[in-house]
Amino acid sequence: MCSQKITVNLENNSYDIHVGMGLLDKAGELIAPVLSRARTVIITDTNVAHHLLPRLEKSLSQAGITFDTIILPAGEATKSFEQIEYLLDQLLSLKLERKDKIIAFGGGVIGDLAGFAASIYLRGIGFIQIPTTLLAQVDSSVGGKTGINSPRGKNLIGSFHQPDLVLTDVSTLDSLDTRQLRAGYAEVVKYALIGDRVFFNWLEENGQKIIAGDPETRTQAILTCCRAKAAIVAEDEKEAGKRALLNLGHTFGHALEAEAGYSDHLYHGEAVAIGLCLAFDLSAKMGLCPGEDAVKVRQHLEQMTLPTRISKTNHPISQINMTAAQLLDHTRHDKKMSDGRVTFVIASAIGKAFLSTEINPEDVRHLFQVAID
Repeated sequence: MCSQKITVNLENNSYDIHVGMGLLDKAGELIAPVLSRARTVIITDTNVAHHLLPRLEKSLSQAGITFDTIILPAGEATKSFEQIEYLLDQLLSLKLERKDKIIAFGGGVIGDLAGFAASIYLRGIGFIQIPTTLLAQVDSSVGGKTGINSPRGKNLIGSFHQPDLVLTDVSTLDSLDTRQLRAGYAEVVKYALIGDRVFFNWLEENGQKIIAGDPETRTQAILTCCRAKAAIVAEDEKEAGKRALLNLGHTFGHALEAEAGYSDHLYHGEAVAIGLCLAFDLSAKMGLCPGEDAVKVRQHLEQMTLPTRISKTNHPISQINMTAAQLLDHTRHDKKMSDGRVTFVIASAIGKAFLSTEINPEDVRHLFQVAID
């Protein structure tokens, strides 16, 4: 299967996304042209290092690129002040120069953390994304959002810093367990719910193939999502308007993640799955969206074995005590606050999402309560 290229067209710093099978073994030859000198640093985590790091290191060596490797703990908790300080100190000790670039090799956590480090190291150096999870391949590796979490909320400290190149090797998904794949699938569904009803219908037919490992189906889904995101980012790079649609389900989901302590009790994509259901439930409750569409969203996510409620599940999230009031309070720390009001992404139908600040907090609290009970 040949690789395909998507270009993110920006006023400054446009870049390419390469998607295909086996790209990791060609990484050196693809990366070499964007390096100012044959020197880089790989930033990864313990899981990716165990499964995939030798392939990347071999490819870089074959291309004559020297490198150091920094291995961080796996998991959402790594997106912290402690780890960004450690990472920056390691980069300083390696004496990277401003013209150098680093490689973020891993899922969304590594991409966000390494990208943030690149944005502030020596006031900004370049970086390359090599995403290894479905979530990162369809979403977080594209668009230049970088950052870390705060106890007050997810991704509240960060910057916009576009990568110089994205290499998406679909075969790296074979190293993931089923739970991680399903969590990433929630972000795939998000793109369909935002603006592509035809894609949602396709996912209803093909979603299980994505999880099962069919390479052509996985590649098609990744390309569809990346093209959609590239178009939105090109139109609204710094999230001044339309790009906020990409947060469908995330205001709810980030509140859940905060209450879960950014732990493995709830993966980001799992929180998004619950959030997508709540966003459509809210839309239906407000009379904006047909109730049958909200039901259809929930049914599809349940068919994909994703959590759609906090309670009545064997999922680890059910072990955490949380209240609707606490969850509502987390939404008030959302980055999209404007004049003291939270901007929610809601929908008039599957494939028709829009932004609104005219949301009754009591409706949100009620939905959280229903999800808990």
